Amino acid sequence: MPSYEFPFNERIRTLLRVEDLFQKILLNVEAGLSQHHQSALIYLFQTMDIIDRIDIRVDLLQELDKQKQAMQSLRGNPVIAENVLESVITEIDTAAQALRQDSSRLGQHIRDNEWITSVRQRSLIPGGLCEFDIPSYHHWLNQGDARRKKDFEGWLAPLMPMHKAIQTILHILRGSGASTQRQAHQGFFQQMLGGAKPAQMLRIEVDDNFPCFPEVSANKYAINVRFYGMDYVQKPKQCEHDVDFVMTLCNL
Repeated sequence: MPSYEFPFNERIRTLLRVEDLFQKILLNVEAGLSQHHQSALIYLFQTMDIIDRIDIRVDLLQELDKQKQAMQSLRGNPVIAENVLESVITEIDTAAQALRQDSSRLGQHIRDNEWITSVRQRSLIPGGLCEFDIPSYHHWLNQGDARRKKDFEGWLAPLMPMHKAIQTILHILRGSGASTQRQAHQGFFQQMLGGAKPAQMLRIEVDDNFPCFPEVSANKYAINVRFYGMDYVQKPKQCEHDVDFVMTLCNL
């Protein structure tokens, strides 16, 4: 069953983007071919572009501390599985401790690497990583899988605490909401929002039998979901039939 996630604020949007990029980095590094490692490096540069714009470490530590306090307040609650709760608190502590161990700016080791910086600058030019543009990069790509993987281990290691913290926060966020069965009449669904704490992310799951995808617009008053079908040639059109889906409003 396909699942779609729609963040409602910039902070969650940033966490989802970095999570997605890291998944692609790790997948391509593990794949091993030089073409995969080139893709991994491009995704690493995109990750750097995001964390260069914000102090993500401070945001992550603040959110981890907030979640730890919220989890600790649930101790002794008879409807809460104590072992699961303690596991989550331990996960939060581990992620926060790893982030605090290195006080340098996240990604500074990448910025200080002059060779990576030169490759990163060339990557901004369409086709700029051709061997005649930057022979040293072509030489690196031909060093063999083991050497390139070792380099990636060194580049990624200081960023892994950030990755773990993001995974922890998004794991809590995704598990925070109750799922409900909904139906979009002729491809459209609207839910009014009350005065409760606003949701930070919406998850939608659609059965494989429905060849359509959702688009979401939301404000503090309502959530609007429209389902579209497409033939991969023309512009997608709103479905004319009813669409059953599962909706989850998530909030930290």
